[in-house]
Amino acid sequence: MLKLGPYTSLLTHTRFKVLLRNSNDSEKDLSLILFRLSPSNSSVPSSTTARKELYLMQGTCPHMGADISLGDIEDFRDGGSGEGEEEDGLGVVVVCPWHRYDFDVRTGISQLSRLRACVYRVDLRDEQGEEIVYIEAPTDSPGWTIVETKAVSEAFADVSGPSPNKDQESSSPLVEDEKEVQFTVVPEPEPQTMIEWAVVILNTGDPWLKVSRTRHASDLYQSGQLTEIGDKPQIGSPEYKPPTPPLVPPRTEKAYIKKPTPPSLSGKKSRLSALHALANIEQWAIDLAWDIIVRYVSSSEGDMPEAFYSDFIKVARDEAKHFSLLAKRIEQLSDGEVKYGDGTFPVNAGLWESALETKDSLLSRLAIIHMVHEARGLDVNPQTIERFRRMKDGESVDVLEVIHSDEITHVTAGHRWFTYLCSKFSPPLDPVKRFREEVRLHWKGDIKGPFNEQDRATAGLSKEFYDDLKGEREDVKDVKELREGLVQIRVEV
Repeated sequence: MLKLGPYTSLLTHTRFKVLLRNSNDSEKDLSLILFRLSPSNSSVPSSTTARKELYLMQGTCPHMGADISLGDIEDFRDGGSGEGEEEDGLGVVVVCPWHRYDFDVRTGISQLSRLRACVYRVDLRDEQGEEIVYIEAPTDSPGWTIVETKAVSEAFADVSGPSPNKDQESSSPLVEDEKEVQFTVVPEPEPQTMIEWAVVILNTGDPWLKVSRTRHASDLYQSGQLTEIGDKPQIGSPEYKPPTPPLVPPRTEKAYIKKPTPPSLSGKKSRLSALHALANIEQWAIDLAWDIIVRYVSSSEGDMPEAFYSDFIKVARDEAKHFSLLAKRIEQLSDGEVKYGDGTFPVNAGLWESALETKDSLLSRLAIIHMVHEARGLDVNPQTIERFRRMKDGESVDVLEVIHSDEITHVTAGHRWFTYLCSKFSPPLDPVKRFREEVRLHWKGDIKGPFNEQDRATAGLSKEFYDDLKGEREDVKDVKELREGLVQIRVEV
C-alpha cells in the first residue's frame, strides 16, 4: 500500500487525480481518480460519515480513454442515501462524459457494456491519533510511488458571465467609447471538430471571448457532444485538410499600451502589475495549448493518440481558467479601476517568439514551451506566491496556488509526450540527450537556477534534464513576422 496522506487533506474537494510513477520504468505513469463521497444528507462530511466513501479507480474510461474525473456520480443505494441495499445490483457509479458508460466505483463493472475499469483498494489507518489514507498499488510490477495528488477543480472566475451556450451572447469587459462590445461564442458556421475549434479560438482576439470559446469547446469535448478531433482524413473525404492556424494570434486594439508604466512600482500597484503580467502570459498560454493541437497534424510527427489531444484540451481549459481568475483579481484589487488590457500596464509577446521558433517541430515545441518555459514557471511561482503572502494578499495567494498546482500537470504533459515521441523514432531517441539538443538549438542563453527540484521531479524532470543547460540560438526565425503580426500592439521584447 502507498501512503497518500492525512484524510483531512481530502476534505477540500470530492475528487482528486493521483499520479503514480514506476521507478523501474520512467515512461510508466498511471493516472488514477480518487472519489471522496458522502451521504447526500450530510452537507459537511466528517471522518466518520465518509469512512466507507473513498474510492479509487483508473482515471480514463476503458472504452476510448476519456478523462472520467468530471463524470457524473450516480448513487443507486436506497435513492442515493449512501446506505442500504443496492438497486438492481448497482451501487455508486461514475458515468463517462463521452458515451455515458457507467462504472461501479467499487468493482469497476459496467452495467451497459462488457467493459470493466480497474479499481484499487483504499484504507484508512490510525497513526498517532490521525487518520492516514493508503491506496493500493498496481500489482503488475514493483516500484510504484505517488508523485502527485491534485484536486479536481473547474472553478472559473465570472468575469464576463457564465459560459454561454450556442444561442447566448456575452460581453467583453474591454470598453470602447463607453459601450460594451457584444460577441457570440459559437461562430457561423459552427466548428465540427476540435481542430476547427482550435483555429477559431486562435483567431479570436478578445481575451474574454477566447476564454468563453475555450470553455465551451472543452465542455463539448468533456461531455462527449464533440468527439471528432479532426486530425485524420474524414470518411469519404480523402482530400480533407485541417484548417490552418494563424502564424501569430491576433489581439484586440484595446490591448494597446495607452500610457507608460512608471519605472518604480510599490504597494498595490506593484501587485497589480505582477498580476497583469501573469494574466498576459496566461492569454498567450491559451493560444499555445490550442496551437499545439492543430499546428502539427499534417506533419510527420502529427499522428498522435487521442490522449495527446485530451491532455492539451485540458491544458487550454486550465490556462483559460487561470486568465479569468487573474483578470477578476485585478478588478477586485483595484476596486474596478483597472481591467486587464485597458492600457494601464504593458503587454508582452515574448512567449510567442518561442512558438515561432518551434513551429516546424512538435518535439521542439514540447521541449521549449512545456519543459523549459513552463518548468521555469515552477521555479518562480513559489517565490511570487511568497511575495504576495508577505503583503498579506491572501486572495491573490489562493489564485496563484491554483495556477501553480495546474502548471505542474502541464509540465508533466510536456514530458510525457516528449518522451513518447522520442520512443517512436527508429532507433528510439534518448529523451535527456534529445531535450538538451533541442534547447541548444532553440533557446538563447543559460538556464540558471535556483530550480524547484521537487516540483520538477513530480513533473518527470530529473536533474539530468536541466543541470548545466545552455542554448546557442542566435535569434528567433520569424521575429519579423511576430512584430508585423502584432504591429498594433506595443510589445516589449
